[in-house]
Amino acid sequence: QVQPAESGGGVVQAGDSLTLSCSVSGGTFVGDDMVAWYRQAPGKEREVIGTITWDAGSRHYADSMRGRFTIHRNYHENRAWLHMNGLPPEDTSIYYCNIQRDSLVSWGQGTQVTVSS
Repeated sequence: QVQPAESGGGVVQAGDSLTLSCSVSGGTFVGDDMVAWYRQAPGKEREVIGTITWDAGSRHYADSMRGRFTIHRNYHENRAWLHMNGLPPEDTSIYYCNIQRDSLVSWGQGTQVTVSS
């Protein structure tokens, strides 16, 4: 079973940008994989940010996430990325990636992003 691994979280100041990474622990992405980014703030439900297909690089974003979030992937680095601009304190969350492969969805452990005001 594929195991996603997120990295890049930390504490940033309001207005900063941050890029998170999603990789496959002990493995690689394959052509039909779809990577999704989610986040979950304290006391709130997990919400989708957007998705990207590994092979074609086709991206889709939740309407509420358009503008400040960009998802992309890099074949050579074998990683998918979530770039976030102009972070407000309300973006403090645990950020997760999941990988859909062969109709199975696998979740990473998440990476904490804290935005201080």
